Amino acid sequence: MANKLSLTSIPHRPPFLFVDEIVEVQDRRILTKKYVDPESDFFRGHYPGQPVMPGVLVCESCFQSGALLIAHIIGSDVTSKGIPVLTRINDARFKQIVRPGQTLNVEVTLDEELDGAYFLTGRAKVEGKLAVRVTFVCMLAQREEGTA
Repeated sequence: MANKLSLTSIPHRPPFLFVDEIVEVQDRRILTKKYVDPESDFFRGHYPGQPVMPGVLVCESCFQSGALLIAHIIGSDVTSKGIPVLTRINDARFKQIVRPGQTLNVEVTLDEELDGAYFLTGRAKVEGKLAVRVTFVCMLAQREEGTA
């Protein structure tokens, strides 16, 4: 691979970057981490007095980790080939509440690649317990003319 895989290999940036660290990457698997910052703005309203990380954001951590795996597979920053977009979410199962101050440990595996569609499975754990399991599909969409 020409470039070392890093968080800048995908177009996401704070405040909508839900991966803090790439722990390990292999041909068809990536491990990442995300510290769930108690100061995150979404905790102010979800739920006041009993904060819970929204399940959709736990899934987003899996999706972004999947985009990083795709960047690894294609051998360059995904943004040089297109914009990683989610095209399908299947069978999302929420098993454990994620609270402020916890760390998400995310594993995403590539199940299949077919005609530019990447079929992936994500698992996010907190304190060793499965929080979310989701299967999903990503593709690289063409950039629009005139966009950065």
